[in-house]
Amino acid sequence: MNASTNFSDLTLARRLERAEGYACTQFAAARARMDPKSGSAWTEYAGTLLAFDGVEAPTTQSFGLGLFADLTPAILDETEAFFFSRGAAAVHEVCPLAGAAALQLLCSRGYSPIEVSNVLDRAVTEPEARIPGHIQVRVIEQDEAALWSSVNARGWAHEHPELEEFIRGMGTLCVARGHSPCFLAEIDGEPAAAGALVLHEGVALFGGAATVPERRRRGLQAALLEARLRYAHQHGCDLAMMVAEAGSPSQRNAERQGFRVAYTRIKWRREAEASTQ
Repeated sequence: MNASTNFSDLTLARRLERAEGYACTQFAAARARMDPKSGSAWTEYAGTLLAFDGVEAPTTQSFGLGLFADLTPAILDETEAFFFSRGAAAVHEVCPLAGAAALQLLCSRGYSPIEVSNVLDRAVTEPEARIPGHIQVRVIEQDEAALWSSVNARGWAHEHPELEEFIRGMGTLCVARGHSPCFLAEIDGEPAAAGALVLHEGVALFGGAATVPERRRRGLQAALLEARLRYAHQHGCDLAMMVAEAGSPSQRNAERQGFRVAYTRIKWRREAEASTQ
């Protein structure tokens, strides 16, 4: 059994939220390197990691609010100022271990819940060598960013082609992030699936993997998972995590692979124009 032996407590939550917060800040850091005029930036305040990567970017948000210090009106003022000063809504991914008082404060300030997700974890163990011989999985080189982004976008945008350009752009940033190896799976020598990994202080964050439509149900997702687990084990990680929409097929797939739900999280949003501070 590969389930994590970590208890779902504050210590675990801090590790997991810090890892995903790091991954989010690295999107902003990568864009700032690639386009210094973008305005992308990140900071830390009272243990909360805050990232701005564009007014409507899904990576413009915070992680860890209320986990490393009790949430107070003063702390919320500072985190809101980071977003509002850049014309963005304040968006916070809040772990339930932040406590009821933190949620009450968000409600009193006019925040609304906009998303529910499950954070899943499992122990990192050396996987068995089960990848079939006709499938090869490897970590790409930096000069393969366009190839990886293309495969990733084809997999994710098949049912929503209007999102392909956006997904390609995010794929380029994935490759450019620090401590974020990107994996390409080939079947019979043809690139067919893409997956990402972010390593942070012993935690391996598994980004969603995507397979091009014509190559699905050929074992590529399982191969990507095996390869990433092996990489994480070889690089000293003891804990793996995934995030999925609550009750989604992605959650069920993760649970089939030995992940268990550590906690359910709510994303909260407050528009900049709603501020009365």
